[in-house]
Amino acid sequence: MPINAGSLHFLVGPAIALLAIALIGVFLRWAFASGSSAPRQREELLTPVATLTRKESALALRAVLSDAGIRSTIREPAAHRADVLVFPEDLDRARALALSFGGK
Repeated sequence: MPINAGSLHFLVGPAIALLAIALIGVFLRWAFASGSSAPRQREELLTPVATLTRKESALALRAVLSDAGIRSTIREPAAHRADVLVFPEDLDRARALALSFGGK
């Protein structure tokens, strides 16, 4: 078969491949878009109920909360600081217990 030097038939395959990649890219951008251009505020799952100066005090408060059936955890954001965190639905009960807690 003679080769026609002026024909662009050798570009058809790569052009179709590039078009397919572009269409896939547009689809993925649409599929994974957040829905709004404004950044979403991250909702905190856990809420701080008390900030204590010693980890031992935070562990003791966790034990008090656990005895009351309240799930909690400890976060240590800095030296000599421990935050006790609870779920929002337990926040009122946990605050009442934290206020009556004597360890600082």
